Amino acid sequence: MSGLAVVGGGPAGLMAAEVARAAGVEVDLFDARGSVGRKFLIAGKGGLNLTHSEPMPMFVQRYREREGEITDWLRDFDADALREWARGLGVDTFVGTSGRVFPTDLKAAPLLRGWVRRLRDHGVRFHVHHRWLGWDDSTTSAEHRGSGGSRDHSALRFATPDGERTVRADAVVFALGGGSWPQLGSDGAWQDVLRERGVDVAPLQPSNCGFDIGWSEHFAGRHAGTPLKPVIAHWRDATGVKHAQQGECVVTQTGIEGSLVYALSAELRDAIARHGSALLHLDLAPGREQARLRDALAKPRAGRSLSEHIRRQAGLSGAKSGLLRETLDRQAMDDPATLAATIKRLPLVLKSARPIDEAISSAGGVRLEALDAALMLASGAHAVPAGTFFAGEMLDWEAPTGGYLLTACFSSGRRAGEGAVAWLARRDGA
Repeated sequence: MSGLAVVGGGPAGLMAAEVARAAGVEVDLFDARGSVGRKFLIAGKGGLNLTHSEPMPMFVQRYREREGEITDWLRDFDADALREWARGLGVDTFVGTSGRVFPTDLKAAPLLRGWVRRLRDHGVRFHVHHRWLGWDDSTTSAEHRGSGGSRDHSALRFATPDGERTVRADAVVFALGGGSWPQLGSDGAWQDVLRERGVDVAPLQPSNCGFDIGWSEHFAGRHAGTPLKPVIAHWRDATGVKHAQQGECVVTQTGIEGSLVYALSAELRDAIARHGSALLHLDLAPGREQARLRDALAKPRAGRSLSEHIRRQAGLSGAKSGLLRETLDRQAMDDPATLAATIKRLPLVLKSARPIDEAISSAGGVRLEALDAALMLASGAHAVPAGTFFAGEMLDWEAPTGGYLLTACFSSGRRAGEGAVAWLARRDGA
């Protein structure tokens, strides 16, 4: 019977293992940590956002330039299919007010425990504390040595507590994650191993991340950790088209982060790469017209401080009021027209994204152009065994938070697992 090695025990790897084992393939799953699904558990700590209820045309737009490829994955396993799959593990879900989908108990642990238990019962063999190191070409069959092309049957090398171990497999699905959670094993160390073998890997970058602005010590000291809500972000995309989105963000010691910023992080990060900085405008008073704000702020203060005047007439205090002082000098603060205009379009110059190990996820990875539709590494100028598949955040795509990341990880794992089954069937039938 053919054997599949799955390297990585996150949602993508576990899903690949599930579909392969269901097809009768022997499956061994390897993970560097002491248990599988560590990042999945952390992601669900505050309430597991499993997927999103958006209609599919809007849902797939969240994947930006990879919309076409991920739409193809989702045709086989979409958000509804994911909810039905969870129900099969005894986990019902509900749609929150934001359209996000959660387990009824909001927890990740019961779903993961039930899933791993089912996989073990069905015969998937788990091997923890196995950190992948690369391939051992000394085990490659003689007819393939020195071919310069893709090899067959070279062994996988793993570091274990008992020393290095080599494992032979007929096919492999790699699902090692991106580079944003090194403490949980997603450290991107696989990049150099794959590049040395000629695999086309886009550099990993932070995604769903915060950005540095460079506040004054006074502002950061007073307002770091303070939420800004609600606000409307205004920005221009790479083609100059204007966009706006309402949401919430948080002042940090160095800049801003939070759900609204995460949703725009790809656009902002790419703008910084193009221009050296990104310009974001915040409307601090959604629903208030600029002309009415100007008229209200022009009223006599009657002896009140400027801060109290702004609070009474514009409804702004705390960090929002502090942002005005961070942006305008004293003369501008005393001008009602300038003050009102800034409230409605406060400019923020973002200088850099926060480091990747602080990000929720990462962009970059194995380029989809190097893979076939089944997510198998296509033949080419690389020295990687035939029957090598990739899934999850190892692939070059990204998505905002809101369930989109997890959904694509699940669906890519399913696609890779099914691809491995089909490839093994063709090979064994040849």
